[in-house]
Amino acid sequence: MRVHVSVPATSANLGPGFDALGLALALRNEVTAAEAEGVSVRIEGEGAGRLARGGDNVVARGVRLAFEAAGRRFTGCELHCLNRVPTARGLGSSAAAWVGGLAAGNALLGSPLPRETLLALAARAEGHPDNVAAAILGGLTVACADGDRITAVALPVPSALRWVALIPDVTSATAAARAVLPRSVPREDAVFNVQRVALLLASLVAGRIDALPHALEDRLHQPYRQKLFPWMPEVAAAARAAGALGCVLSGAGPSLLAVTARDAEGVARAMEAALRGAGIAGAARALAVDPEGAVARVV
Repeated sequence: MRVHVSVPATSANLGPGFDALGLALALRNEVTAAEAEGVSVRIEGEGAGRLARGGDNVVARGVRLAFEAAGRRFTGCELHCLNRVPTARGLGSSAAAWVGGLAAGNALLGSPLPRETLLALAARAEGHPDNVAAAILGGLTVACADGDRITAVALPVPSALRWVALIPDVTSATAAARAVLPRSVPREDAVFNVQRVALLLASLVAGRIDALPHALEDRLHQPYRQKLFPWMPEVAAAARAAGALGCVLSGAGPSLLAVTARDAEGVARAMEAALRGAGIAGAARALAVDPEGAVARVV
């Protein structure tokens, strides 16, 4: 049996929702998988020259993890990965790989693992639930971890909003972006973020896009990560000047995500120009919200 899985890119945090919010974007990786003796991985697209092609490949590890969780013997798999999500850019490439492998393994087994189990397995493997929740459920997700238990809820997003991802030609490691964060923050900053993330969710659910400029503010991670991406304020200011309601770091960066109800292409060009002005190449693209999340089928 051969199965096909597609998994969307994701943007985590959305400003104030650190390690809690995720947004699925319409840019998909595809995995075709079959059981085999041993592991072989063929990769096209993003990361084709860098990613592992054997048992250490994250997609293959996800397949193995699904078999182990179902109590089934894993002998190997044959994988073909078509990657469109840029790697190490803050758009959920690692989450897409884990979810793609888990979903493929589960489909090969006849889907014995419920979605809640896949979510818990993916969050444990990834280390946090925000990207994997959006990758599995689609749309805007709120995820909460309580030990190994993950509770996640998907919410609608106003269709009038357009999302613009600026993807620099430089990469960043999530571990490095987490290393610059302090272990504690002032209570005032914690309250600031609680207010903003609550306002962000209320604004999106109620369609109050006029509140988004305030709702996307953050004090928990972006001010500290700015030392890794010193060009971020200028690019964000250019996005807002071109009509964006806000512009935030996508996950751990270096990509930025802007949201607008106006000219998405104009925002994209303004962000690219500001990035070039900082001496860094990159490309911006408008992306729709992906409402489906991971999809698996037998082929």
